[in-house]
Amino acid sequence: MHKTIFYSKITWTIFITVLYLSGFAQNQPWNIPPEKSARKSHIRFTPATAKQGQDFFMKNCTSCHGIPGKNNNLKSLKPIPPDLASPGTQKHTDGDLFYIITVGRGVMPSFASVLSEEQRWLVVSYIRSFDKAYKQQVSRFDPNKAKLVHVEMEYDSLARKLVAVIYVGKDNRNVPLGNSEVGLSVKRYFGNYQVGSVSKTNERGEAVFDFPTNLPGDKDGNVQVVVTVNDGTYGEIQSVRKLRLGIPTDRPALTSQRSMWNVVTKAPVWLLLVYTFCVLVVLGSFGYIFFNLYKIRKITN
Repeated sequence: MHKTIFYSKITWTIFITVLYLSGFAQNQPWNIPPEKSARKSHIRFTPATAKQGQDFFMKNCTSCHGIPGKNNNLKSLKPIPPDLASPGTQKHTDGDLFYIITVGRGVMPSFASVLSEEQRWLVVSYIRSFDKAYKQQVSRFDPNKAKLVHVEMEYDSLARKLVAVIYVGKDNRNVPLGNSEVGLSVKRYFGNYQVGSVSKTNERGEAVFDFPTNLPGDKDGNVQVVVTVNDGTYGEIQSVRKLRLGIPTDRPALTSQRSMWNVVTKAPVWLLLVYTFCVLVVLGSFGYIFFNLYKIRKITN
C-alpha cells in the first residue's frame, strides 16, 4: 500500500515537472537566426496589402490570437498566444514575424506549407497595420530571380527516398543551388501534409527525404508532391508534381457525400432537420408574441 502511494507520488511529481518544463520552454524568447531576423519584405506594405493579409489572418490565426487590439486571444492555451497588436509583438522585426509564422513552435503551428511566402508577408503587413509608429524598410530583393530556379524530383524505389534536385538556370548552364532550405509535403483535402523535416541542399543541389509508403493516392496511386525551396538570394520557390507514389484508393470525393463541410444541399439530413426545427421554433415564438400583443391591445381598447 505504502509502495503504491510512493510510486503514485513519484509519477505525479514527474508529470507536473514535465508540464512545468514544457511551459517554461514555450515561454522562452524565440531563438531566431540573425540572417532571418534581418530579412525584409519585397512587398511594400499598404492598406491594400493589410486588407489582403487580414483575410489570411482571419482564416488561420484568430482562433488562437484573436483580433489584434481586442484582447480576445485564447487564454486557455499555455503559453497564452499574444495579442498581436501588443508592444511585445510589435517590437519584433519584420523578419522575426515572418520567421515565427513560417517555422512555428509548440502549439504555434508552422504555416510554411499552408501559406505561400507572399501570403505570409501579407499577414505581417496586417499585423504591422496596428503599429502607428511603424516605418517599413523594403527589401531590394528581386522576386523575378525565383524564375531562374528549377526543381526536379527523383524517386529511389529501392531506398524509398525522394530526391529533390535544385538548380539555377543561367548563362546557358545549370548551376546546383547548395545550402538552401527545402521542405517536402503532399497535397491533401484540407491542406498540405508535411513529409519529414526541412532539409538543406548539398553541393550538388540535392535534398533527400524518406517518403512514406502508406499514403493514399487517387485510384491510380497518384499523389501531388510539393517541394518548397527557401533561398536567401532567390526567395521562395514551390514546385508541384503528380507522382505515382501512393496507395491506389478509389474513394468518392468528400464533396460528393453529405457532410458538415459541404454545400447546403449536401448537408447531413439531421442537421437540416434541426435547422428547420429551430427556425420554426423562432418563427412560432415571434408569432406567439405578436398574437398576445394583439390580444392585449384589443382588451385595452
